Amino acid sequence: MQMLLTEMFKTTRIMIKSKEFWIAKGYKIYALNGSIKIEQLAKAVGISKSSFYHHFADIECFFEDLINHHYSNCTALAKKEKECKLIFPELINILLDHKVDLLFHRQLRINRNVKVIETALLKSNLILGNYAVMLWAKEINLKLTTNQLNGLFEIATDDFYMRINKDNLDYQFLLNYFKNLSQISKRFV
Repeated sequence: MQMLLTEMFKTTRIMIKSKEFWIAKGYKIYALNGSIKIEQLAKAVGISKSSFYHHFADIECFFEDLINHHYSNCTALAKKEKECKLIFPELINILLDHKVDLLFHRQLRINRNVKVIETALLKSNLILGNYAVMLWAKEINLKLTTNQLNGLFEIATDDFYMRINKDNLDYQFLLNYFKNLSQISKRFV
């Protein structure tokens, strides 16, 4: 009986690991391409398409798992941003650690015309909060009201997500982006 339970536990653990592998691969594919097809995903995973259906009822269910994965990653990112003391280099390094998450979030912004994606974007934004803007405002000593800061941050956020891509999201890009943002923001004072 004990051996049977041990084998069942191993099988369950392998199945969960396999499902997580599908999600991790799908998350990255969507982050880079903004769309996902089961055939494309199966090829990337290196497992037959039928295995996909073993774990997920359909692509919509799979996408729900991707969104939940994104919420978890947003929570981890927000926690790091909240504890962050400096933009240079601390925040930049945190953002680079979450490069795929930022690219996934970018795709949510681009595809927000789809209701389920718009809902996911709004929830993700709430999870992420505005820790980065408060750090940024503090670092450049910007004397604006909370409403002004939030408005400026909203514009900067839209600009940021429209500029980033898999090829340019690196330390130098982020360094230049934050320096440029600081210079522009100081014109408001």
